[in-house]
Amino acid sequence: MTTDQTVHSLAETWRLAAGVTSLLPRGGVVALSGDLGVGKTAFVQGIAHTLGIARPVTSPTFTLVGDYTGPGGRLVHMDLYRLTGPDDLLAIGFPDYLESGAIVAIEWPERAGDLLPPDAVQVALTVLPDRTSRRIIIRTPASTANNQE
Repeated sequence: MTTDQTVHSLAETWRLAAGVTSLLPRGGVVALSGDLGVGKTAFVQGIAHTLGIARPVTSPTFTLVGDYTGPGGRLVHMDLYRLTGPDDLLAIGFPDYLESGAIVAIEWPERAGDLLPPDAVQVALTVLPDRTSRRIIIRTPASTANNQE
């Protein structure tokens, strides 16, 4: 299933993130792609809000991984921008995060190579010409969409 929407505010971005969160099974993966500054972390903040996480969610560009827990579950936020490839991801324990039961949100998923699960929800963000709006395309694998039925 593919959703293609234009958002004009952080609140609209968070509403889309809430919809994605409701589709995810325990341990689901969200792969977020787009240029620097497009709003990937803002989307993850929407997931965190949906899970009731009160701590501020910031980009883990330098720490690589942010780990948060709220009443709605655990969120692992990964930023792979600084990694050179799948071997670096294995070195930080990527399979353990996938098996933890947490929602795993991954920025720069192309750096994961074949390690990215095939049932990951793909979220592509693009800044529109007005510089304030974003186009967000969400691709939900049939297995994830069917999980909620």
